[in-house]
Amino acid sequence: MGDVARMRILPVGRSFGLLATTLVAACLFPGSRLCATSSWDGKSPAEYIVSVETDKPDALYKRGEEVTFKIALEQNKQPVPEGQVNWKISKDNAEPVQTGTAQIKDGVATVTGKLDEPGFLRCDVTFAAPSQGNLAAAAAAGIDVTEIRPALPVPDDFVAFWEGKKKELAALPMDPKMTEVPAPADRPGTRVFDVQLACTGGAPVSGYYSMPTDAKPKSAPALLIVDGAGVRNSDFLGPIRYAQKGFIAMTINAHGIPNGKPKEFYSALDTGELKDYRVRGRDNRDTFYFVGMYLRVLRALQFLQAQPEWDGHTLMIMGGSQGGGQAIAGAALEPKVTYTLAAIPGLCDFAGATAGRIGGWPKPIPKGADGKLDPAVVEATRYADGTNMATMIKSPIHFYIGFVDLITPPTCEYAAYNVIPGPKSVENRPANGHNHDDPKFWNMVSETLINKAKEQQGGAPATP
Repeated sequence: MGDVARMRILPVGRSFGLLATTLVAACLFPGSRLCATSSWDGKSPAEYIVSVETDKPDALYKRGEEVTFKIALEQNKQPVPEGQVNWKISKDNAEPVQTGTAQIKDGVATVTGKLDEPGFLRCDVTFAAPSQGNLAAAAAAGIDVTEIRPALPVPDDFVAFWEGKKKELAALPMDPKMTEVPAPADRPGTRVFDVQLACTGGAPVSGYYSMPTDAKPKSAPALLIVDGAGVRNSDFLGPIRYAQKGFIAMTINAHGIPNGKPKEFYSALDTGELKDYRVRGRDNRDTFYFVGMYLRVLRALQFLQAQPEWDGHTLMIMGGSQGGGQAIAGAALEPKVTYTLAAIPGLCDFAGATAGRIGGWPKPIPKGADGKLDPAVVEATRYADGTNMATMIKSPIHFYIGFVDLITPPTCEYAAYNVIPGPKSVENRPANGHNHDDPKFWNMVSETLINKAKEQQGGAPATP
């Protein structure tokens, strides 16, 4: 889409009735309450509630097809007879943007639009509540999402670059240092270790490893859980939960920093030494921070394979957000991975703006005074872009994608998903932003991984 005219906004009209909010996402904007389809968090008392959804439950459309966004406004759970809301329609929160005002009649109004290319058409709605301040809600429509492609092609030497990095890693002994730490009293039948591994890329691997106390040699599936954005201790309970289910499991923090330190230790790193990690080294493909992070993921996978309890076949990786991007990279770099689960993955399609759309988290490419993306950073970051890593994945992978995610935009996630050559599946969550804090979701993730491990343990052992 080259100009505003190709994203046509039609007049405001009547809606089809009040919508029911099915899954509420966490608030994303300070100063306003933005949840996926509703301003209400589902818990706190709220006099006014504004909500918006697409006219199709699956929120999937074709190019040129009219999308109707249904807006609802309630006061004390009753339709507001008359009122006014502001709306903004964009291409997944990127230009072009059109804005307007909708007049509420009997609690409802509609706004419609079209998109003439594969992507996401997003509608943000705000309402100035007399007693609550600025309320906000959002909905998004996926337009021919399976046709979204990366903004830039894979570099010609992309595979050679990573083969070189893997050779450097292989030349460095793992030198594992395992310190057993007490398992929680309410998690019987498990052993837990603080693990440090030597690694190239600027930092060691640092994490927790857990195994069943009665695990026999060559018996257990292996799972690596990788971390979301920020600076924190490795997840202590994560691997233990899976060890109770028969896995050997490991979590690693993203930065190779020590585990078990006071909260103040991590806060100081977050605001100090690692404050800029998201953009550190971005003008050079060898120094871009996420290249080292991916190598730590690969080394952790190698560690799991070296454990005598590993069944020799089942090697899984799971992560969300930044961890989703790391999971994609791990599956790309380690061909022995047998299953990957990537929830709302970041680190994909950094250079989206070169194709006239949004760029992927953490949006590492700056713009110059002329408004153009820095060409050196564009080039360097391609070597850690999840859309390029995805082209090397041959084993099964599953994505969860939230349609109203402003942190890891769905356009960028689908750009990576669509180029995966191996078996793949996706679960669209039209009402979700950048969160999956519903306990039912994480129970489903656990069940999925456990069931996949059971399926795969009937497979042939991996080649040494």
